[in-house]
Amino acid sequence: MDFLVNLDVDDLERAVVFYREAFGFTLGRRFGSAVVELLGGPAPLYLLAKAAGTEAFDGDTRHRDYRRHWTPLHLDFVVDDIEAAVTRATAAGAVLERPIATQAWGRLALLHDPFGHGFCLVQFLGEGYDAIADR
Repeated sequence: MDFLVNLDVDDLERAVVFYREAFGFTLGRRFGSAVVELLGGPAPLYLLAKAAGTEAFDGDTRHRDYRRHWTPLHLDFVVDDIEAAVTRATAAGAVLERPIATQAWGRLALLHDPFGHGFCLVQFLGEGYDAIADR
């Protein structure tokens, strides 16, 4: 089974620029004026133009809001050099929320994109997650 990653944004062209500059994605295909496919990760990233203030689903009392928000699902980008990745992402417009911290498994930085979506940069060290896995 494969999976696809879809991300709602309120400004499609701005999102294309951000994700290309921050992570090196390349432009795949465009699907009209509302969807762009970005390539370069383990799964394609689809940016979906969804206006702020619109319903996320029928009957939802909340509406899309692109200020910083919490969601139970976020993206982790695994990188070889976390300092360089933080520099590149923040230069593209990401906000560093928590500086790089070292854990038993590696290094982690928490950020959010210009559309309010949180994400992490992860640099594995040594055994990576195996260092903390139940044995």
